[in-house]
Amino acid sequence: MKALVIGASGGIGAAIVTQLRMAGWDVTTLSRSRDGLDVTDAASVDAAMNELSGPFHLILIAVGILAPDSGQPEKSLAAIDALAMARVFAVNTIGPALVLRHVSRLLPKDQCGVVATLSARVGSIGDNQIGGWYSYRASKAALNQIVHGAAIELGRSHKQCICVVLHPGTVETPFTANYAGRHKTVPAQDAAGKLLDVIASLTPAQTGGFYDYAGREIVW
Repeated sequence: MKALVIGASGGIGAAIVTQLRMAGWDVTTLSRSRDGLDVTDAASVDAAMNELSGPFHLILIAVGILAPDSGQPEKSLAAIDALAMARVFAVNTIGPALVLRHVSRLLPKDQCGVVATLSARVGSIGDNQIGGWYSYRASKAALNQIVHGAAIELGRSHKQCICVVLHPGTVETPFTANYAGRHKTVPAQDAAGKLLDVIASLTPAQTGGFYDYAGREIVW
């Protein structure tokens, strides 16, 4: 079985790569730090993705930022900065969308193939009870819509395709170190194991959905 992990040098991405390889998967990895992949640059994404040949039975997109370097998620409307918001959308929303442009060619057509993109529960509009974090929330909500649309399109040509967004929980990584607060965190390896269990349990009927680390559907 072949897998492609994009964002493989991050905490969750690296843990997923480790677990897949331990399970005997043939894993191809792409990341900014190791491969120079810049998901905010269409030319960089196209160059990296065009070098690949499938089919991949699992494509995992694990890229994202909470805020630009030296910044932090907004606590109020007054804190919104146009350039910072654009950067968050560039990484969290447009980046995965640029990757998704290539997945049709890389998925098997006569077997089940999974495209899993990491999102976040705070991207749920229906679950938002406290506000704040405007850029991050909105970028993930937009990502969810893009993946849902991609699932519909891919389903026309890849009948067994499963294309979903997943919430990994609050994971112990540098990504969350300053923001976990009172939220219980889990080690990256534990989160990776749970996500892979969810992926293994999905069926084509669930394509286009939004699920957490326990396989529970999250309201949009």
